[in-house]
Amino acid sequence: MQLQSITTATIPGYRVYEYLLVLSPHQELWNRILKVKEAFAEKYKSDHAKWGKPHITLANFLQYEMMEERLINRLKMVAMGYHPIKVELRDYGSFPSHTIYINVVSKIPVQTLVKEIRSEAQRLMKLNDDNKPHFILEPHLTIARKLEPWQYEKGWLEYSHKHFTGRFIADAMLLLKRPVGSVQYQIAQRFEFQNLPVTTKQGELFM
Repeated sequence: MQLQSITTATIPGYRVYEYLLVLSPHQELWNRILKVKEAFAEKYKSDHAKWGKPHITLANFLQYEMMEERLINRLKMVAMGYHPIKVELRDYGSFPSHTIYINVVSKIPVQTLVKEIRSEAQRLMKLNDDNKPHFILEPHLTIARKLEPWQYEKGWLEYSHKHFTGRFIADAMLLLKRPVGSVQYQIAQRFEFQNLPVTTKQGELFM
């Protein structure tokens, strides 16, 4: 997911990365969704459908790599106190004229997690006043984005009548990163949801 371009001067000598915080389906479901994306890419000539991997984005942002360790520690705290989420996927939806996605039916636990991340980690995700983090409060699993009008119209005509069902337990969230301008994301960290009480979290943090 390409964020806005960096518009202000950044600190020379420090690398800026693009980060995604995501929930990822289990392998079998991941493979099924990948097949949907590949079929769409082939039929409607959409590179974005082909390259984007199946996941539900919680937040995306630009940040200096030097901030990564502090951010990871903060996100670890959030995950420690959060419970595994049951995610239900059903059929297709769209953001008119540019994106087609699989609906996340079980929105509330995902939205609650996003709000928690926003309240705990927003400051560490902000590069500068022109590049603030995006928190995705309308959870969805993208099939194709940045579609041209003809791709969207023809694609949505077909996919609005198609069916898809899937479910998975999200027991962790992944932080993905890539240098600005490159295509491939790498996993920076996996955060397991441990559902621990806050006092335990703090105790573990200082051990």
